[in-house]
Amino acid sequence: MIDQYIKQYGKRLYGLCITLCATTFDADDLYQETWLKVVKNIDRYDPTKSFEPWLTTICVNTYRNKLRWIARSPIINRFSAFEEKAAVDALSVRQKEQECDYTSLYKAIDNLPDKLRMTVILFYFRDMDIASTAQVLGIPVGTVKSRLNKSRKLLKEALSHETDIRF
Repeated sequence: MIDQYIKQYGKRLYGLCITLCATTFDADDLYQETWLKVVKNIDRYDPTKSFEPWLTTICVNTYRNKLRWIARSPIINRFSAFEEKAAVDALSVRQKEQECDYTSLYKAIDNLPDKLRMTVILFYFRDMDIASTAQVLGIPVGTVKSRLNKSRKLLKEALSHETDIRF
């Protein structure tokens, strides 16, 4: 049963993990941790509802827990600047391969506060509607709208020097 879900949703989940994490190593860990939690909690899944929002919620919550753990660890926080540089470098390489240069946009999104960044990723990059985004994040619909509005303003400000990006 789990094999079917992995086959059907594995690529999209890994795409989310790559988008959320700074390095592919972290994305691999998040991907694996998410599936382990799915296996452990599959009896809590309601088959009358869509599987993907449930899976995405598990992934986002696992990511949030990891962020909280990192924030409380003074040793790990010392390495965050190196990880951020690695993430920017990885994005640059990925963008050059795609022959599109959205590096400054991705960098600006990565610099958003986590609650705004996750909202942007789910809504714009995962093509979730506002209600689904609210459900995954466990917040009201109005809060999602507010966060998206604030994110657009911050991104517009951060990218004001760009001439080819439209808002």
